[in-house]
Amino acid sequence: MSIADATSSVASARRGGLTATLDAQSPKVLAVLRIVTAVVFLMHGTAKFFAFPHVAMFDGMPIFSIYGLAGALEIVGGILLILGLFVRPTAFVLSGFMAVAYFMAHAPKSFFPILNGGDSAIQFSFVFLYLVFAGGGAWTLDAKRGA
Repeated sequence: MSIADATSSVASARRGGLTATLDAQSPKVLAVLRIVTAVVFLMHGTAKFFAFPHVAMFDGMPIFSIYGLAGALEIVGGILLILGLFVRPTAFVLSGFMAVAYFMAHAPKSFFPILNGGDSAIQFSFVFLYLVFAGGGAWTLDAKRGA
């Protein structure tokens, strides 16, 4: 086999084969990313409002506080994203919310996210920002309502 034949074979494989198979599944994988991220995000809200899972830091948390607002956004936003309803505007709001949370609560502690506890805030913010541009993927109520 010559180098030209090998190069042609690689180029042919890129046009079809594995790449085509993976591309066909990307809406489903995007939906899984949306749903799993939303479930984890929702747990932060349920911990604040319903003590499930229990986090001692939220015991006696006033509902009308910054934590109460955060919990409300986490619950409502998490449910909307799980359902795939209003994905882009919800993700936009949540991305900004998590960026603000990072700079208010985490960044003042240290420059490094691993030291200031802000890793998940950064990741949530950027996953939500990605959903603003990519949409919700497969399995959304937005698709059912023609949005």
